[in-house]
Amino acid sequence: MVPMDYTRNPDVKLPIQLIVNMPEFKVGLRTPVSETLENCLLENPFRERIVHSFSENEEGSLSFNDFVDMFSALSESAPRELKAFYAFKVYDFNMDNFICKSDLEQTLNKLTKEELTEEEVSLVCEKVIEEADMDADGKLGYADFEDMISKAPDFLSTFHVRI
Repeated sequence: MVPMDYTRNPDVKLPIQLIVNMPEFKVGLRTPVSETLENCLLENPFRERIVHSFSENEEGSLSFNDFVDMFSALSESAPRELKAFYAFKVYDFNMDNFICKSDLEQTLNKLTKEELTEEEVSLVCEKVIEEADMDADGKLGYADFEDMISKAPDFLSTFHVRI
């Protein structure tokens, strides 16, 4: 993928399809939302979302710096704040800087491979918002999300990729 003479075009991008098919992304990334769902451990339903969270372009391809940033943030030794920042981006599907009911529905459907009924998904999402929404605006801002994961003692040890 890297040309022999990359000095002429130093802006080399790795396509998303190559990244999401890496063995490190085959196994499910355990997250605060998924840690109790066994099927997430078999396949990583968020691998494309993770890559998009680190990508600076709409296609999801990564520059060398994006790639290094991604694996640094997903390393076991990355600080909680950095992991929380990118975990929030992974769950914010519509990229409006909030995790709303629609984002939670997409998250839950990915985690359960769409095996829950609409009513079950809706109920779970409403309960998550009810429990975590500190300012009662009907959606989770970053502060709400940070508070939620601070109550998940395994967050640091589970939000990582082993390389």
